[in-house]
Amino acid sequence: MKGRWAQGLEPRAFCWIIKERLAASERPGGFARNHRKVRRQEELIWLIGHGFTHILSMLDSPHNLHAYEEAAIPYAHVPIGRHDEWPERLPELYATLAGWLADPAERVLLHHEEFGDRLLGALAGYLVYAGLVAEGPHAVVVIEKITGRQLGSVAREIVAVTVDEGIVEPPSRPRGRARS
Repeated sequence: MKGRWAQGLEPRAFCWIIKERLAASERPGGFARNHRKVRRQEELIWLIGHGFTHILSMLDSPHNLHAYEEAAIPYAHVPIGRHDEWPERLPELYATLAGWLADPAERVLLHHEEFGDRLLGALAGYLVYAGLVAEGPHAVVVIEKITGRQLGSVAREIVAVTVDEGIVEPPSRPRGRARS
């Protein structure tokens, strides 16, 4: 392959949340009946070519995981689940992102089926979890500004669960020797 097709295709609705570190998009290849295997392969080529080191899938199903294995892209699958499962699932989702992003060399793509409320809410919640913003409403505004999309009630509820449940990144332990 030569030319621009050899470089793959940028995933639909691709957006940097933390520049050059954390990005989001709809599921590589598209969602539901619009999913195309060839497009998925082209999008994975693009992700590899742009230095992505991990993919985190929030899908409730294991769709695409085999494609990530075949493309040799490390991934994790943390389904966001139903509303009543969020207090249990969100800490795992956020901790996975934080663990990868602790290494400055990492570039991570977070995706859900489509670029919608569940994905946007998890992104806003992660900003609160990581201490990048202090309050839920500020996280909502930041994600709306970055993505150019208004967060709906589901996204806002994910942020509210993050705040109400006190889901925050544990403080890091100081490195080096303790002073006496």
